[in-house]
Amino acid sequence: MQVDAFFSFTIAVLLLLSGKIVTMNVVLLRKYSIPEPVVGGLLCTLVVTAVYAFSGQKIGFELGMRDFLLLLFFAGIGLKADVRSLLTGGRPLAILLALAIVFMLLQNFTGLAMASMFGLDPRAGLMVGSISLTGGIGTTLAWAPIFAERLGISNAMELGIAGNTIGLIAACVIGGPIAAFLMKRHRVAASHDTDLDIGASFERPQSRLDYFCVLWAILALNICLIIGLSINNLIAMSGFTVPAFVSCLLAGILIRNLVPYAIGATIQRLWPGVEDGLALVSDLALGLFLTMALMGLQLWQLDGVFTFVACALTVQIILSAIYTAVVVFRFMGRDYEAVVISAGFGGITLGSTATAIANMTAVAQQYGAAHRAFIVVPLVCGFFIDIVNAVIISAFVE
Repeated sequence: MQVDAFFSFTIAVLLLLSGKIVTMNVVLLRKYSIPEPVVGGLLCTLVVTAVYAFSGQKIGFELGMRDFLLLLFFAGIGLKADVRSLLTGGRPLAILLALAIVFMLLQNFTGLAMASMFGLDPRAGLMVGSISLTGGIGTTLAWAPIFAERLGISNAMELGIAGNTIGLIAACVIGGPIAAFLMKRHRVAASHDTDLDIGASFERPQSRLDYFCVLWAILALNICLIIGLSINNLIAMSGFTVPAFVSCLLAGILIRNLVPYAIGATIQRLWPGVEDGLALVSDLALGLFLTMALMGLQLWQLDGVFTFVACALTVQIILSAIYTAVVVFRFMGRDYEAVVISAGFGGITLGSTATAIANMTAVAQQYGAAHRAFIVVPLVCGFFIDIVNAVIISAFVE
């Protein structure tokens, strides 16, 4: 049974609303900064899986709106990025990229070892390594046919999708607890900066948004998307490929820092809630995107490879958590920015860029803004990682 686009989007809104209400009323979820969309999204996944288990009926959702929401949300991050903060992110960006590269190698060696233990072709383990975990569903779909045709691993697609499914769920739930552990263990002080890049702080008094605040925000986001997609098309014409959300992120940064200051100051003076309107729309886009991503998971695809994938992913998740707490936090500066980046690192290594930002947003709503983290992590996730991961995978396959 296929649910059409309109009803799918309506269900996503209902699930996100439910997740927000539950999170507001369950202290444990807020304590460990569990992203609000995860609550509703996973509930839908479990219900759909139960229906399949008891009746054999597969329920699918048309999620075409999901990709647009991702672009909208990254445009919002760019529009709130001050170039001064971006310039200070150069060294942390290089360090985080190096840490991610080292971990991708660990992921692949772990996958090879686990596949060998189960009597499989060792290279099948790459499908539960950096291909499906760091690379995500796009990288999985790109490499699975190559593994099947060139290497004779016929179930490569199933392994990759299963790995991505479990990894995405795990990434959604480990970021917040890791952040809470690091802050308590190392006595890291919260920033208490309520000017969040995405969303609104739990402690911040709600601003008085009006019609013009939201309308200005929507106009700015739409202009950003137009410029971002144009940049993406120009890059594609040159022979290079980068995710569209990276182009929209860069377009937002350009607009935020190159538009004459007088224009922005005038808008802010007339409608001082514009920044809050931008944060609100971006937060909605992120929440609905992640909710729809979780709605689209089909856990029955794990059938037949569950034992191997479960064991391999258990090791990968533990490895990611230990590496984040011991290595990433230390090398990123052992401060609050490092805590927020650590919360997002599971999204880099197990889920997706959106998952990383959702985890970081949940932590920032609880403890305060971390502006540099919201620039460094998306650039590492969305641009550099895909390029390096392709080189690493090719080296392991050859």
